[in-house]
Amino acid sequence: MQAPRISIAPEDPRQPEVRRLIDLSDAYMQALYPPDSNHLAAAETLAAPDTVFLVARRDGEAIGSIAFRLIAPGHAEMKRMFVRADARGHGLGRRLLEALEDAARRRQIARISLETGILQVEAIGLYRAAGYQECPPFAGYAPDPLSLFLTRRL
Repeated sequence: MQAPRISIAPEDPRQPEVRRLIDLSDAYMQALYPPDSNHLAAAETLAAPDTVFLVARRDGEAIGSIAFRLIAPGHAEMKRMFVRADARGHGLGRRLLEALEDAARRRQIARISLETGILQVEAIGLYRAAGYQECPPFAGYAPDPLSLFLTRRL
């Protein structure tokens, strides 16, 4: 049996299959947090020229995503890190994060920051293992007891 082929590449987040992935991400976040603590970027926002949206595909099927948007010269915010439930536990999150950081470096981005929810223990562990450290709220975010703000210099 041949191992599944995984690809990670920039894509348009407005594609129907990718929108379904974003909808799964929305449903997951809405089940965890109240509306005021969700900071979900819409597909149209993720398609903006100052944003890079990457999709992970397994044998052509969309199974994960990650994005960054420029928030200041040399500084980007990570958005939409998500891996479908049936694809978790195989290191795809780490691969998505590495692909995002590589794309940021190619665009001379020196720092990536992110906001994540405190209930996403696996994601927080991944970010910390990759060198992300706590920071104050950034880019207009307000302090929120359900949010954790992290940043890393590339």
